[in-house]
Formats: sequence, structure tokens, C-alpha cells
Amino acid sequence: MKNINWKVRFSNPVFLAQLVLSVLAPITLYFGITYEELNTWGKLGQVLFDAVRNPYVLSGVAVSVYNAVNDPTTAGVIKDSIRAQGYEKPKKDVR
Repeated sequence: MKNINWKVRFSNPVFLAQLVLSVLAPITLYFGITYEELNTWGKLGQVLFDAVRNPYVLSGVAVSVYNAVNDPTTAGVIKDSIRAQGYEKPKKDVR
């Protein structure tokens, strides 16, 4: 996955939110808890620990992260387009 412009992706707050939710959503859905119930670091840590010990949950997280990272507009393997690989910061749409 060296053909992904990680520097630009991690500087984009939308990508960061998408990545965090792609990890938390499958975990909270599997355990049937709401985000409001994760009101202490201890509870969050316990849920994450339980998730890491569960292969089914880990596979759900892996699929979700894949969907967050994959660019469906680029054919083939997981990568950014040649143009996107050259970006120094997230591109703004200019009209």
C-alpha cells in the first residue's frame, strides 16, 4: 500500500473521522452498546480489549477499514491515482 498518499490522507479530518468510525462502528454494533455508554477510558479500553480477542469482530473492523481506505475511483489494487499521489495537501474542489 505504498501507492497511497498517507500524509495527505491523515491531514484530512474527514478521513480521520471515517477511519475512527470504521473501527468503532463494527465493535459497538457487535457488542450492542451505544457511544454514550463508552463514557470512561476504562470502559472503552475493555470494549477494545474484548474486540481484539474476537476474530469475528476483527474481521468486521478489517472490512470496514478497507472500505474507508479504498478509493473506488481508482481501478485495480488499493492505491491512490497518480494525481492524488502527488498532492501535498487535500485537494479543494474549485468551481
